[in-house]
Amino acid sequence: MSNSTDRDYYFEDREDAAAKLIETLPLDILRNNETVVIGVSEGGVFFADKIAQATRSQMDILLTEPICAPNNPELSIAMISETEEVVMHKALIDAFDISEDFVYSEAQRKYDEEVLSYVYRYRKGKDLVSLEGKYVVLADECIETGLTMMVALKSVIARGAKNIYIATPILDQAVYQNLLSVCDGVFCPHKIQHYISIEYYYKNFEKMTFEEISRIVDLYENKKGKQTDASKER
Repeated sequence: MSNSTDRDYYFEDREDAAAKLIETLPLDILRNNETVVIGVSEGGVFFADKIAQATRSQMDILLTEPICAPNNPELSIAMISETEEVVMHKALIDAFDISEDFVYSEAQRKYDEEVLSYVYRYRKGKDLVSLEGKYVVLADECIETGLTMMVALKSVIARGAKNIYIATPILDQAVYQNLLSVCDGVFCPHKIQHYISIEYYYKNFEKMTFEEISRIVDLYENKKGKQTDASKER
């Protein structure tokens, strides 16, 4: 598909990207095992929902927040998740001579001020769905540096996930190789040598609103509540 500059796009829109992503997944394995699909960002929730529908699985969102360099609020040097796991970009921290004490203190501040508010905003303060002994698919709309996905991996490992897969429509080739070494599989229709930005690869790309994301998360929270009630009645 081309626009006025004759640039080719990989995807028409999110629906197209989700369909192409699902084609790469081991659907039989995921359907035949107890699977949970986790959106690791707000944009990742859309893809997590589509994968959960295709695999008849539970879905949830994992809330994270970047820690930025002291003098550059645009540069992420680490990431903290709602499970209080922290992952650092060691090369950047060393290059800018940033102390690990700064990273951990800033991570705690971000957790207290930002992450907890997201948990209340999206899940009304409820805990992440149980992952113990389950197959987990970590879904995001793209993977550029891998920081968010690495902290998500660390978080679900700490929660007892049995097998962990990563799914995204598009990611950087170098990051793909790194992630492949720390999980059970990475599924992605397009691996880019020199990643630019997510908007570059879509003909139509709009950020999801809070209402759209919240509606998806609430749907699965309601399902989870009904399953819990049914278990109590047995």
